[in-house]
Amino acid sequence: MAPQFVKPYVKTNKNDAADAEAICEAVTRPNMRFVPIKNIEQQAVLSLHRARQGFVKARTAQANQIRGMLVEYGITLPQGICHILKRVPDILATASAELPGTFLQLLQRLVEHLRELDRQVEELEQQIQRWHRENEASKRLAEIPGIGPITASALVATIGDARNFKSGKELAAWLGLVPRQHSSGGKQNLLGISKRGDSYLRMLLIHGARSMLRVAQRKTDYVSGWLSKLTERRHHNIAAVALANRNARIMWALLAHDRTFNLAFNTPR
Repeated sequence: MAPQFVKPYVKTNKNDAADAEAICEAVTRPNMRFVPIKNIEQQAVLSLHRARQGFVKARTAQANQIRGMLVEYGITLPQGICHILKRVPDILATASAELPGTFLQLLQRLVEHLRELDRQVEELEQQIQRWHRENEASKRLAEIPGIGPITASALVATIGDARNFKSGKELAAWLGLVPRQHSSGGKQNLLGISKRGDSYLRMLLIHGARSMLRVAQRKTDYVSGWLSKLTERRHHNIAAVALANRNARIMWALLAHDRTFNLAFNTPR
């Protein structure tokens, strides 16, 4: 059980006895929701994702540090890690007379560290893609527009059995892609998305939706037309979250009912 579901049953101050009593009381509630237990294979795949995400954050931090140091000497680089790896060797060769030798040695060491981090990210992505190609459920999810091998493998490893959720709406709520409510007296008041659940999965789904929004203007299918109309009247980020919510519901239908995705109609079949 999630700790926030047990906390309301703690009667007095927090201690081991009160916590144990609250757990026993909470587990007997008929509407209590439980966290599904992951098997060893799911834990291994999620470990790859967590390690990759750590290397990605370290790579971004290293790139920003290199860019910030160069700005102090009046050298600016375009955004993107690829520009740093391409431009810094030329800077080391051409600006050797203008920049101190100590700084040039430091810059070369930082670039080597950035290349090593980039290599670690690529190797972990290759391991994740190998697992993805061997998993039927992950391959079926990757057929959805906006869902790639990274997102599909993370979802399959985290969700496990989709029948633990009653509907696609419940899965979308579990991922934090539905509005928060602050309603009272019969008056509905919806706020921003709840951002509950796994933030890593939510980030992957929203990033995939943003990539689909970039190409929606050049297509004429139903989903692209729906996105185009949505972006005309709502903010770009709202459209991305709406598409991520829609993809989450489609993924539940594919996993819970063992279906495949029909690209022609953008629906499960």
